[in-house]
Formats: sequence, C-alpha cells, structure tokens
Amino acid sequence: MKREKKETVYFIVQAAAIAAVYVVVTGMILPIAFGPVQFRISEALCVLPYFTPAAIPGVTIGCLLSNILYGSAALDIVFGTLATLIGAVGSWLLRKRKWLVCVPPIVSNTVIIPWVLRYAYGSAEMIPVMMATVGVGEILAIGVLGNLLLAALQKYRGVIFSARRTA
Repeated sequence: MKREKKETVYFIVQAAAIAAVYVVVTGMILPIAFGPVQFRISEALCVLPYFTPAAIPGVTIGCLLSNILYGSAALDIVFGTLATLIGAVGSWLLRKRKWLVCVPPIVSNTVIIPWVLRYAYGSAEMIPVMMATVGVGEILAIGVLGNLLLAALQKYRGVIFSARRTA
C-alpha cells in the first residue's frame, strides 16, 4: 500500500476510534454528562489534537453522535458539537504549547454551552451562573483529566499516534 494511502487510512481509523471512545464514555456517565451542571468526562479527549490532527474529527463526531444518541435538543446537537469542534481546532493550533492545549475547549464550551442550555432547554439559570457551572465541569474534565491523559499518553506517543510505522 502506498504511504499516502496508508496514512489516510490510519487517520480515518484514529478518528473513528476516538469518536467511538467519546460516545462510549459519554454513555457511561449519562446522568452527569448533560445539563447546567455537567461533567462530561469524554471531553478529556479534547487534548488529543496535541498528538494527532485525527482527533479533531474524532472528538467532533464523537460529540455529535453522543448528542444525537442520548437525546439532545437540535440546538445542542448543532452548537454543542460546534463548541467541541472549535475547542479541538484550538487545541491543534496550540499543540506546540503542551499545557495550553486544554484551554480552547474549556473556553469554547464555557462560552457556548450556557447559551445552548438557555435556548435549547429553557434553563432558568442566568447565563453567568451557567458559565461558572459549565466552566468548572470543563476545567475538571479537560484541565484535570485531560492533562492527566496527556501526560499518560506522552510516553506512548510514537506508538499510538504515528502513521509511519511499518506493518
């Protein structure tokens, strides 16, 4: 198989695997993965663009599928997924600064998700209050768990995330 084709296949497989893990982990913690006070552990995967650009479609598709499969409102499906996409792209852009890759997804979700909760679900909470509660959940999921994941995977970076290995 040509190197370019092999790398494309590897990219697709990585993205699909990341999306699948995102969906499964979200489903495992379903009661706390949605709502004004949410702790979506699967968001820890938003640090993976540090290792591979395949994580951008991976976490985005994972978020999209989770939102569809677990009964989110249409606005949440669209804008919640968009928040994850923005965060993942931002993480990719900051990949040279290892400990900053968690910042874009925390910020994008903290800013966008409260508006989604307000208009998609009619949450009575004030936007600043929801920004605080969503922000705390994002800091815990991405800032703490995501950075722990980043540190754990660093040792295996060349094994897990390299398409240039020989079969």
